[in-house]
Amino acid sequence: MRYCFGVDIGGTTVKMGVFHFDGTLIEKWEIETRKENHGEMILPDVADSIREKMENHNLDKEAVLGVGVGIPAPVTEAGVVQATANLGWGYKEVKHELETLVGIPVKVGNDANVAALGEMWKGGGFGHKNMVMVTLGTGVGGGIISNGHMVVGGHGAGGEIGHICVNYEETEKCGCGNRGCLEQYASATGIVRLAKKRLAENDDETVLRNEEVSAKTVFDAVKENDAVAIEIAKEFGKYLGYALANLAAAVDPEIVVIGGGVSKAGTILLDYIIESFMERVFFANKECRFELARLGNDAGIYGAAKLILE
Repeated sequence: MRYCFGVDIGGTTVKMGVFHFDGTLIEKWEIETRKENHGEMILPDVADSIREKMENHNLDKEAVLGVGVGIPAPVTEAGVVQATANLGWGYKEVKHELETLVGIPVKVGNDANVAALGEMWKGGGFGHKNMVMVTLGTGVGGGIISNGHMVVGGHGAGGEIGHICVNYEETEKCGCGNRGCLEQYASATGIVRLAKKRLAENDDETVLRNEEVSAKTVFDAVKENDAVAIEIAKEFGKYLGYALANLAAAVDPEIVVIGGGVSKAGTILLDYIIESFMERVFFANKECRFELARLGNDAGIYGAAKLILE
């Protein structure tokens, strides 16, 4: 029997799983992400946890095919990161360092790309080899899968969908330093931004004036046919749908998978995205399907395992 480990390193916790070579998840767990001293203990902690689970499951090194790792930063094919926003790392040869610590082959990828790989393998993109995944959370993450493989790019930044420019007239800066990024309109914080702008424009009656505005309250109001909330949802859908139509012309996906916290609104979310997508999509891409992500917080460990099992 052969096994592998999937590791998803986040800013608060490291999610981990041990998998059978056929993709069956045997056990999953989490450890704390210790970021002090520039995150110097993150990889040693991961290595210690892997060794502990190998002992618990009576696995020797020969039985383990490798360790796949997702990291919240651009990652080169050589497993190198130049810097991370929330782990404390600067330049770091993650693949080499973790291989030295555990004595097992390691593959490393950007966490959003890795999550996309997981959704293609065992989630919303199951059965497809060409996929775009969009993760709508505090920001907008993404991953592109082409012919079953992640699009990494020349600098490890392939699939950074959230930083496609969708509004050339925007004056406020995105967190990345540019202006008019998709993230400013389609993330959870972006939807709140759209909502507050709309509420300030006039005094139209809406339940959104009676509660704290969030992406959830906006789409809850949409489900109650609140006219103002529907306008906000249409604007959100226009930005995301048009951006995905442009992206489809470049990568021709069979399916687009929508995940992240905002996706908990359910299929009503897809309605607004698809409507705008179909307005602008190139004719050859019109058969592209849309699905919600299915793996939730486990997408990263599944995708990391798939890195090894490819």
